[in-house]
Amino acid sequence: MTREFEGRTEQEAIAKAIEELHIEREDFDVEIIEPQRKGLFKKGNVKIRIHFYDDNADFEEDDDEGAISEPRTLGEPFDSELEDKLLTFVATMLDKMGYEGSVSIAFRQGRKIGLNIESDNSNIIIGRKGKNLDAIQLLANVYGGQINPDVKVVVDSENYRLRHEEQLIRNAFKSAEQVRRSGRSRLLDPMNPYERRLVHTALNDFGGVETKSEGEGLYKQIRISQRR
Repeated sequence: MTREFEGRTEQEAIAKAIEELHIEREDFDVEIIEPQRKGLFKKGNVKIRIHFYDDNADFEEDDDEGAISEPRTLGEPFDSELEDKLLTFVATMLDKMGYEGSVSIAFRQGRKIGLNIESDNSNIIIGRKGKNLDAIQLLANVYGGQINPDVKVVVDSENYRLRHEEQLIRNAFKSAEQVRRSGRSRLLDPMNPYERRLVHTALNDFGGVETKSEGEGLYKQIRISQRR
């Protein structure tokens, strides 16, 4: 998602974004729309656009640790017509990509609708590190948002997202243990803001280490270091 903010300086505009959206600085990227304009009598404000994942929309029913507080079930349809259109949209997308497959409702939870793709070409549909699946999910959310802006669509295949999250956490704990034993910091692979939040949360209570995001752009790396 994107939001725009203004301030006398870039730092002030960023501080406004953090205060209003209740997110950490590492969870969004900044695009300067209008730099500070200096004149003889007046200085213009800096205008920025921030790019971030709407974690509150993704986890509106989650507890403070990020775990699902209620089981994901089919339940009653959020909007039958919307769901039918989403199923048709994703199925048509697969067909345009040249792959056969079926799309079904996986779960309903609050404002979230989960779609599951079953296909003999699941590995390609998921893509390297889930990039293709993320692209499909993004397009499904853009389409669904035009019909109902309150809906959040989660697209999965072969339970990839849960398996991926579990693997991220396992790798984070393994790396943290190595840092604690060796005293040398380790840099994890680039991750999107949602993945970084998972790792930061998982290692928050891991004794003797601390985490910090490094890099630019949407995909940043987490450095695990000994706690000072």
